[in-house]
Amino acid sequence: MKKLFKALAVSLAILMVLGGCSSNQGGENNNTPVVEDKGVLLMATTTSTADTGLLDYLAPIFKQDTGYTLEWSAVGTGEAINMGKNGDVSVILVHAKASEEEFVNEGYGVERFEVMYNDYIVIGPKESVAYSNDIEATFKAVVDNELKWVNRGDNSGTDKKERQIWKALGIDPATNPNYVESGQGMGATINMADEQMALCLTDRGTYLKVKNDATLGIELEIICEKDDNLLNQYGVIAVSPDKYPDTDIEGANAFIEWICSEKIQALIGEFGVDKYGQPLFFPNAKK
Repeated sequence: MKKLFKALAVSLAILMVLGGCSSNQGGENNNTPVVEDKGVLLMATTTSTADTGLLDYLAPIFKQDTGYTLEWSAVGTGEAINMGKNGDVSVILVHAKASEEEFVNEGYGVERFEVMYNDYIVIGPKESVAYSNDIEATFKAVVDNELKWVNRGDNSGTDKKERQIWKALGIDPATNPNYVESGQGMGATINMADEQMALCLTDRGTYLKVKNDATLGIELEIICEKDDNLLNQYGVIAVSPDKYPDTDIEGANAFIEWICSEKIQALIGEFGVDKYGQPLFFPNAKK
């Protein structure tokens, strides 16, 4: 009987030690569940989701909730879609609806889900052109007065939107001698426009992030905003396993379900409010 009690005591001591180790690994919150590490999920996305800091904010939460480590390439939407078409990533998060639908219709993507939106604005030197809520009037003024203008020129969602507006007006912006292309992402394009005291089209979220960075000293102000034609919708799509059997469709579906969930939609809606007084994105995933 003594041997039995001794054995039970030793077993209890071992369990207490192991229990202590487990609680240390979980940090201060011992109730945090341990999620299995499921490896890396590759995503291609637009520069605005990275430049605003949104993905840096969400990625650790995604890891904690699902076990996946999110790694992304932040490029123009056109290039992000091409990465999906080449099977280089398992999921894309971009903002050019017509191109996204084409991606799905051609069999490269499974299904498009809306995630969030913000809006486009025109920024420039304060006295360059009168403030307006009419994007067409602003674009016409740029050409008529040969104002300095910087276009991304990278087939991004912003570039596509700008060219769509020029086309609707029947204007070739290249007729403006002060029209240049940066060939860079949104943050870099804003910096270039500021250096040249030029105007440019940008998403509001990236502008707020860059404008708030005191080290950059951006002087450009909002020149045109709140036109109905300036909505900037983001969509997420899993790359089709029919095209690329090796794609991580489970990880892609996990990300889509996660980012469209009520919890993460709420976090997206709160992102930026504390620093900028307004959210950088507005969640609108279909319930």
